[in-house]
Amino acid sequence: MTSSYSADQIQVLEGLEAVRKRPGMYIGSTGPKGLHHLVYEVVDNSIDEALAGYCTHVEVDLNADGSVTVTDDGRGIPTDIHPKTGKSALETVLTILHAGGKFGGGGYKVSGGLHGVGISVVNALSEFVEVTVWRDKKVHLQRYERGIPVSDLQVKPNKEKEARTGTSVTFLPDTQIFTTGTEFDYITLAGRLRELAYLNAGVKITFTDNRLELLKSDTPKIETYEYRGGIKEYIAYMNREKQPLHEEIIYVQGERSNVQVEVALQWCTDAYTDNVLGFANNIRTVDGGTHLEGLKAVLTRTLNAIARKRNKIKENEPNLSGEHVREGLTAIISVKVPDPEFEGQTKTKLGNTEVRGIVDSLVGEVLTEYLEFHPSVADAVLDKAIQAFKAAEAARHARELVRRKSVLESSPLPGKLADCSTRDPSESEIYIVEGDSAGGSAKQGRDRRTQAILPLRGKILNIEKTDDSKIYKNNEIQALITALGLGVKGEEFDASQLRYHRIVIMTDADVDGAHIRTLLLTFFYRYQRALIEQGFIYIACPPLYKLERGRNHEYCYSDRELQQKIAAFPSNANYTIQRFKGLGEMMPEQLWTTTMNPETRKMKQVEIEDAAEADRIFTILMGDRVAPRREFIETYGSKLNLTDLDI
Repeated sequence: MTSSYSADQIQVLEGLEAVRKRPGMYIGSTGPKGLHHLVYEVVDNSIDEALAGYCTHVEVDLNADGSVTVTDDGRGIPTDIHPKTGKSALETVLTILHAGGKFGGGGYKVSGGLHGVGISVVNALSEFVEVTVWRDKKVHLQRYERGIPVSDLQVKPNKEKEARTGTSVTFLPDTQIFTTGTEFDYITLAGRLRELAYLNAGVKITFTDNRLELLKSDTPKIETYEYRGGIKEYIAYMNREKQPLHEEIIYVQGERSNVQVEVALQWCTDAYTDNVLGFANNIRTVDGGTHLEGLKAVLTRTLNAIARKRNKIKENEPNLSGEHVREGLTAIISVKVPDPEFEGQTKTKLGNTEVRGIVDSLVGEVLTEYLEFHPSVADAVLDKAIQAFKAAEAARHARELVRRKSVLESSPLPGKLADCSTRDPSESEIYIVEGDSAGGSAKQGRDRRTQAILPLRGKILNIEKTDDSKIYKNNEIQALITALGLGVKGEEFDASQLRYHRIVIMTDADVDGAHIRTLLLTFFYRYQRALIEQGFIYIACPPLYKLERGRNHEYCYSDRELQQKIAAFPSNANYTIQRFKGLGEMMPEQLWTTTMNPETRKMKQVEIEDAAEADRIFTILMGDRVAPRREFIETYGSKLNLTDLDI
């Protein structure tokens, strides 16, 4: 394959100055999300080389000094002099915003990268960046500090027998920018790298963690992601704890008007919701878009047409709805669009209108043909959809009964709810606590104006194993639905009806507390997933210990923090440690200071970064099948620090 990727294909749009002043505009935030985004931007450049057909292996290394190295075997960033800037193309790409081979210069047909801001932003927000480029039988090296080149481009002959090509970028995030910390999370990065390997069949990604001190190990942790089957393997991974309705994964691939479309579908017998993931240019489109609209429309139309053809739906009967057709479906749609238009605040919704029709026609043709040649698969999917329709009718009747008793519509708020006085949901928060003793402390310690408390007795129903009619009869779930103003499962989520914009799960730091937390998260995930997706669910982080030394005391939120603080004491310091077994043990003032005061508390927002993994883990931990749960506990149980558990 001949390559004509050179400096005149690098187009310059504007300068770099604003990035350090307003980093949030370019990477979303200066918290963990923005920090990890730096890695994705560099990796995306390597993946773009793979999409263009020039790269087969990407290596990502977390280094002991906190830096990251991303190396590929692509063509190497051009190093010749750029006609407009008079600098090397490499320096142009690293120091000028929106300079790259992705703005119509012919360097790339399709590219990922969330905002196209790429490596120049990584450079601006890093303490240092070191780039090595192998091309034209030479090695090119340059170092930058906080966006500014501190060395000229050094060029040496490449003495390797087989002169390699490619690019290696090492960067250390700048602590002046990322003030909350610059430690990368292995699991977060591994999830995204695995996803990229699934979405780009045949690309090999090697991920190495060299932070031996953090790993408490003598050897680095290395994982390799390479999936020749691409998104079909992704579906198999997502469904490996489920019971497939048909063994073969239905796969559609095609290209029209330069838009590449890949779809993989598999229905499962033991799943009652759908799990449809959409990607555009390797970016997960959490807010949907035209590719997902096209897929949903064509699935509904095609299956209804085949149902009528096979006499599953009689002439006078209504069509199946999209919801019924998709029940139990796991699907992935990945589109590659030359000029993507992303909408929404987070730029995670595909807006290109032409994509809807392309997906519709491509998938329609292949799916119709597949189902006509595999009548047993068509029958199984249609029988499940018709069953879903009948179950929905039964649930609707159960709901109507509940509504007639006015439990959901005009019922008074549950008696055990201690409500807040403000009526503005945007400043209101509700703490869901276990039991009356913790509820008592929380009620006394709270800010009554903005904080409401809802104590729950015992463990709520496991939603994963329950049909809808039972859900509406369960007292604890009734209290939860009513207190939050949630409405009915399956109906369009209406944020304006929500009574609190922070829903905080506050449970004890023990096994029972973890179980209750998981049950509540399962409820929110399955019942109204939009609550999590739109960022309304939080988990309170109460301290595990109170450390007293003389008249001073401080709280520790993990074993690690406790050990660090003790290690800092002089060898002759006397101190006492109090371990909090439950929230009910805390005085109201203590609970307020450590866990509920917005000025001092620690809180985690629940996110569905990897919806596929979340869905899989909920199925394993809360579903009917015992074998996968046992396997999960055996696999991960040994990796848990059992001293952290109260058994």
